Parts: sequence; C-alpha cells; structure tokens
Amino acid sequence: MLAPKKVKYRKMMKGRRRGTAWRGSSLAFGDFGLQATDRAWVTARELEAARVALTRAIKRGGRVWVRIFPDKPLTKKPAETRMGKGKGSPEIWVAVVKPGRILFEMEGVERTAAQQALKLAAAKLSVATQVRERHTAQAAGAAS
Repeated sequence: MLAPKKVKYRKMMKGRRRGTAWRGSSLAFGDFGLQATDRAWVTARELEAARVALTRAIKRGGRVWVRIFPDKPLTKKPAETRMGKGKGSPEIWVAVVKPGRILFEMEGVERTAAQQALKLAAAKLSVATQVRERHTAQAAGAAS
C-alpha cells in the first residue's frame, strides 16, 4: 500500500476540502485520464485497487501514471473507548481530492480499451469521476 516513508508530524488536522483543484487538473503525461468530479478522501487501499484493475484491464500494455499520493494520515480511536484521553493513533493514509483533479493517466492503449479500463478503475474509487481525453490523441486517432 502507498504511504509516505517519513512525515514531519505523525498526526494531522482534518482540514477543509473547499474549492476546485488548482494543480493537477489537466492531462500532463498520457492521452487518457480519470478526472474527479467530486471532492473526497481517497484511501491508499482504494488507490491500489483502482491501479491494479486498470493495469489488468489493459493487460499490462501501454503506460499508467498515478497522479495522486495518499500523504494525509487519518486517526482512529479503538472501539469501545471513552471520550477524552487524546487523539487516536494514525490508521490509514488518504489523498485529498478536489473536483477537477486528474487521478490516473494512461497512454499506448486504444480509445475503447482505455475508456473501459478507466471505468473499471473508477468503480473501485469512492469519488465520482469522468474519463478525459487529450485533444491531440483524438485528432491522431481520426487521422490513422
């Protein structure tokens, strides 16, 4: 599972997820991408499950980029614990996702296969997404 090697502080405040993604909202590496249309915390488990589904769907052909990383720790207190006694221990790692953020990118795959694979990956995530396509890929696909 994805997790940072080292962090400055073990525990982090909850924060707010207002606004839209300022960075990482356009395709930078591949021809097809999966873009978030909603805001959420995507866990490391979800991210890994989506990545595995994506790579298996394209039968390890082409190339895949994961554009987000779970670097925020979420804490949980043990079950049946009374209130107080401080904040719980870090349990899972999440990536903060805002609307417009590109989650995955891929290239070297046909359009239909890419769209099908990205939809399979989207089913593993707890955030609403849409498939995005680079305009140059569309023009190149029409020319050939």
